[in-house]
Amino acid sequence: MKRWMQGLGLVYVLLLFGIFVPGVAKGNSVNDIGEVSFLPKKEMEEKEDIKERGVTYIEDVSESSGMQAVKGEAPKIALTFDDGPHAQYTPVLLDGLKERDVKATFFLIGENIEKSGNGEIVKREGEEGHLIGNHTYHHVEITRISDEAAYEEIVNTNELITSLTGKPVEYMRPPFGLWQKKLEERIHVLPVMWTIDPLDWATENVDEIVNKVVTNAKENDIILLHDCYSSSVKAALRIVDLLQDKGFRFVTVDELIVE
Repeated sequence: MKRWMQGLGLVYVLLLFGIFVPGVAKGNSVNDIGEVSFLPKKEMEEKEDIKERGVTYIEDVSESSGMQAVKGEAPKIALTFDDGPHAQYTPVLLDGLKERDVKATFFLIGENIEKSGNGEIVKREGEEGHLIGNHTYHHVEITRISDEAAYEEIVNTNELITSLTGKPVEYMRPPFGLWQKKLEERIHVLPVMWTIDPLDWATENVDEIVNKVVTNAKENDIILLHDCYSSSVKAALRIVDLLQDKGFRFVTVDELIVE
């Protein structure tokens, strides 16, 4: 009986070996010493599903290739601009973003919108798919003024933007990052802060701005820049090029906030 059981076990092993090794199943592999490596069924199905949906998928890379193994969707990051529109620099920025097929978020100052010709820039921002938000009318610190004055700063700018784009304003960036929570009871806008601030307004050094952003950038970051400075616009386009090379995908802030 014992010999019979051993013989049966040997036949079972040989059958398994004959089934799997000669034609290794799709998704499995044989290593240098002949061992079979099996990819779990669930992982195979998830991988195929990702590809079928057209999502950017970065394949696993072996350590021997010298590259870091990365798996999943391309990391998202948002580029935002305060204090515009600017008659000279904003169109240059829009040209560069269009060339790179990148959408950004613009937080506009009401009095700048009303300057000659700037209304057309706001229309262009909307038509080209950028997200437009509010940055108050006079760029005031709303925690230092009355509730009614703060309300007017936001509402007046909302009305200007909507009159040009035909769309309601849903997001705002409070100047200096200071927000009155109770304003949300009267105005249905969501305050948007930031995670990377290279203080581009304090320097004309493009390399410095780029370095501060690129070396700190990570998934779901919100970058704060200003489209009213030539150096900031030049830096922004270089930042896009460098981070796209690193695999980042630029989105408008609503995509990050909603998720």
